Amino acid sequence: MASHSDTLVVFFGATAGANGDKLGSDEREIILLVWQIVDLRDKKVGELHRCVVKPDTLDLTEQCKEETGLTPDDLLEAEPLDKALQQFQQSVSSEVKCLGRSSCTLCVNSPLVIRQALHPEASKKNLVLPENFFSFVDARKEFQKCCPNADPVQKLTLASMLEYVGLPAVSEQQMGVREVRSMVQLMLCILAEPYNHKFSCVETVKYKFDSGTCSKAEPVDSETVIRARGLPWQSSDQDIARFFKGLNIAKGGVALCLNAQGRRNGEALVRFINSEHRDLALERHKHHMGSRYIEVYKATGEEFLKIAGGTSNEVAQFLSKENQVIIRMRGLPFTATPQEVLSFLGPESPVTDGAEGLLFVKYPDGRPTGDAFVLFSCEEYAQNALKKHKQILGKRYIELFRSTAAEVQQVLNRYMSTPLIATLPPSPIVPVPVLATPPFLPAASSTRDCVRLRGLPYTAGIEDILEFMGEHTVDIKPHGVHMVLNQQGRPSGDAFIQMKSPDKAFMVSQKCHKKTMKDRYVEVFQCSTEEMSIVLMGGTLNRSGLSPPPCKLPCLSPPTAYAAFPTPPAMLSEAALYQPPLLAAPRPPPTTHAHSPALAYYPPQPHLYMNMNMNYTAYYPSPPVSPSTVSYFAAPPGSMAAAVAAQSHPAAAGTSMLPQPGALVRMQGLPYNAGVKDILSFFQGYQLQPDGVLILYNFSGQCGGEALVTFPSEEIARRAVAERSNHPFYGQQVHLLLCN
Repeated sequence: MASHSDTLVVFFGATAGANGDKLGSDEREIILLVWQIVDLRDKKVGELHRCVVKPDTLDLTEQCKEETGLTPDDLLEAEPLDKALQQFQQSVSSEVKCLGRSSCTLCVNSPLVIRQALHPEASKKNLVLPENFFSFVDARKEFQKCCPNADPVQKLTLASMLEYVGLPAVSEQQMGVREVRSMVQLMLCILAEPYNHKFSCVETVKYKFDSGTCSKAEPVDSETVIRARGLPWQSSDQDIARFFKGLNIAKGGVALCLNAQGRRNGEALVRFINSEHRDLALERHKHHMGSRYIEVYKATGEEFLKIAGGTSNEVAQFLSKENQVIIRMRGLPFTATPQEVLSFLGPESPVTDGAEGLLFVKYPDGRPTGDAFVLFSCEEYAQNALKKHKQILGKRYIELFRSTAAEVQQVLNRYMSTPLIATLPPSPIVPVPVLATPPFLPAASSTRDCVRLRGLPYTAGIEDILEFMGEHTVDIKPHGVHMVLNQQGRPSGDAFIQMKSPDKAFMVSQKCHKKTMKDRYVEVFQCSTEEMSIVLMGGTLNRSGLSPPPCKLPCLSPPTAYAAFPTPPAMLSEAALYQPPLLAAPRPPPTTHAHSPALAYYPPQPHLYMNMNMNYTAYYPSPPVSPSTVSYFAAPPGSMAAAVAAQSHPAAAGTSMLPQPGALVRMQGLPYNAGVKDILSFFQGYQLQPDGVLILYNFSGQCGGEALVTFPSEEIARRAVAERSNHPFYGQQVHLLLCN
């Protein structure tokens, strides 16, 4: 520590790019190191050393050439960074020993050379830095503490500090030598009378990132949090900490973000120890992790707590063991026991505290999700476990990858907050003849009063679109700009704009077609509201025409639903928009009259939208809104609603895809290739009919892993559930739930 050190090593560094206040912001390599030792006891000065460093890329900016006076030829003859660091260590150790001193501390004019240049470059090149570079004193902060009436630290320069204490500026012209000699003079001055300064403000660089937990009740300063975007999906918290090497991340301060499917989405929230380190992190915007550049933005403490915060005692107890390596297992059989998991991992990768080092993720009703987290005491054991990635346990292959404490919290929070059907709050269902058109989505129409923008930059926002539209912005309808997002919630490069008339839409398509936005030309086409609705609700619009969202069942697709809203005669009788979480205990349809559609529906619930694979979001001019959260299921045969539907669609009356009246059983965990014949074979001997089986499909047309099965009576259904619950379904365990 500086307060106990015998010597100061006044240190300076320069890179092949930006220097000064922007040092390290452009990822350029170090090309110059200069240092000189100051004996704090005898106030003596050692020899000045200037070392040119050879970078991997001999490319210097013009500004760098002018400031440093170095050329590529000079660098070509120099030693690489690892050799230069060895020279530094040997030189400092030798001089300290000759002076009869025992310790030394670096002194720099700005922390940038240590935090933003030296540590990041050494991390990328896998170099081990000498211990000297993990603690240092900032000359400006020490000067401000010594002379509190001087300018704030951010405004202090070597010239201004020398002037403040009455010292002349150093006349040396060579960069690096000038700065070091100026600092040496300054340090000797504040060490002497009348200042008699003692160095005490020692800054440190953490050797490694400390994992840990974060409580939702813990206050988090928004000035310390950033969002990193574009991370490789396999990145761990240690990889992210390595990207920000040189900056001190708070304990447990890396939270990997997950998408709606529980998979990493390439983003992370990072919490630093203070705002100074957060501001330095923002300077690493578009720096590289491997071959990928990482975007860095400001975030809030609320966002961090939403991802990393937790209140579960089970999770807190699991993560209470510090310095553990966490591995996530995904795809476990639902019947997997702790002993089976331990046997799968084997003796070469022992789990910390055996079964207590396993945390199985479950739904609120106790059903396993197939995920688990495992603790290992060292990196070697974790690496051995990762070698079993995609090996078989039972009849399923298991995925293993690194995880974090924040991801444990996030996964547990996500699954434990999954609403159960039995706990849905009762809401009155008012029968209406025609469902009202949602306020954010216009009634489907063939009028071509819309335009489609294709090929937008992915970074384009509403302001960019309005600027692109220019004088035609005044002709946009209120709430008329609609961005199209992909299933990951990212911009797809498309947008739709509703104009006040077809003539205005035609004019925009003529004037703005192939105009440039951020170095990309954008195509503009005139289209109808109906075509816009098709795309916004998940379909496609291409040269061959409209393609509604795919589905194997003859079910209601979202565009059809919206097209049906404004037209009272439209009757919907087939299997409607199924959402698996809603079908365990469907509510009885409301009493309808002869002119009501054959639909029962759930009132809007905000959490239901998360399961819908829609493309739609609307931005302008109001804040983002979500699509309607109304979900549908067809009325059971025999009801008045079904009778109305049958009158409207006689062909469909005899071919209903819904289970027949009786006792309803829900099957969960089906293989994705399961068919009706497989389910009939599984329930052989229970009087099950083919029309009593309904497999639920997702919007991609694939089996959603669930099915509804109707038995002739409740007694038979109960017997089937009791007798078949422990039987594997083609090697896979399924869950049977009696819904009646």
